[in-house]
Amino acid sequence: MAAQVIPAKSPEVALPELAGGLRYVARQPIMDLRGRVHGYELLFRAGPETAFRGDGDNATRTMLDNTVIFGLEKLTAGLPAFVNCTRESLTGELVNVLPPSMTVLEILETLDPTPGLIAACRKAKALGFRLALDDFVWKPNLEQLVELADYIKVDFTLLDAAGRENLRRRLGGVTVALVAEKVETQEENQQACAEGFTLFQGYYFCRPILLKNRKVPANRISYIEILQLLQCESIDMRKLGRLVKRDASLTYRLLRLVNSPVCAVRQEVSSIEAALVLVGEEAFRRIATLAIASELNANQPPEILRMAFVRGCFCELAAGLCALERAEQYLLGMFSLLPAMLRISMADLAPALPLREKIREALLGTVSLESSLLRWAECYERGDWVKCDAIAQSYGLNQDELMRCYGEAVVWAEAALHFAG
Repeated sequence: MAAQVIPAKSPEVALPELAGGLRYVARQPIMDLRGRVHGYELLFRAGPETAFRGDGDNATRTMLDNTVIFGLEKLTAGLPAFVNCTRESLTGELVNVLPPSMTVLEILETLDPTPGLIAACRKAKALGFRLALDDFVWKPNLEQLVELADYIKVDFTLLDAAGRENLRRRLGGVTVALVAEKVETQEENQQACAEGFTLFQGYYFCRPILLKNRKVPANRISYIEILQLLQCESIDMRKLGRLVKRDASLTYRLLRLVNSPVCAVRQEVSSIEAALVLVGEEAFRRIATLAIASELNANQPPEILRMAFVRGCFCELAAGLCALERAEQYLLGMFSLLPAMLRISMADLAPALPLREKIREALLGTVSLESSLLRWAECYERGDWVKCDAIAQSYGLNQDELMRCYGEAVVWAEAALHFAG
């Protein structure tokens, strides 16, 4: 029987249907100076209604409930989790259900630094929690919180360069990591680096400075040829073998993936031909695409590849919900981040991709059924619940099933990234 690349549904990661409505959980990466993920901010929402209903304290209880149910280690791959906190969650010690060593408590900018709040923060620090001040703007009454903080997050859309410079002067002598929030372009990232920020939150790594008039590099053309070959109904193994063997690095990645737990093959595979026989054509197409994506992402932040894996797997898993072709949707999700990998615009890339016209149009931003799952995933990554709901409603998609698919895709992507590297 052919090995299965996509894992069976896991009750540990599939999003449960709980009292009070569906539970949404999204994560946004916080990157360091080297482009590595330092941690994830977790964004929660209870229920699919398009507007928030209820008080902040109830929302925080829901958030804590979600975190315990899902498990931080599953949501952040063992990296620190940044979690927004209300006054009640701190003073009432509700946050104590979270593992202190893995959790950064974000103190919202709307909270007044009362003696009770300061005392609760000191107690949390004593337990091993780290503290972050969110959307920070300097105020004299915040000095005690600044002394306790491990991170100070600065929203680039709220403070201009002069405001950020004034803030840095006031924080002189304070040992704290500065996090630049809402950094959406590489230009903003470079500016934040120049200003002394050491951590960055935003999707700038998905919007690199594109190289003008650049075409697909010659050493990547063979990858496009392989992808075209993999789309054929029956794979020409002789031709495929010749193409793969031209690139030692690709061959290594492919065999590493075939022999990893991702594929669950029981005997060691030492050749491309044997890999096809043992895992079957469908599974082979997936792992070959993974290996190629890893090569295409060389010298770029690993988070780009992680997001590509999540999008590809999600689109494939959810394709059955709207009668879309699974393999096509897998490639759509993966290829959506090719501009970030190759620093070439999608307009220049799309004509070279082995896709039918409707899928190329989806990559170029056309709103259609073919692009619906990718657009939903992109909104979900940002915690834009309103747009997620609108897309699902437009195409009659089941939100519960979409979230289950996304949860499974996150876990599968973590496994794939480990063995594709």
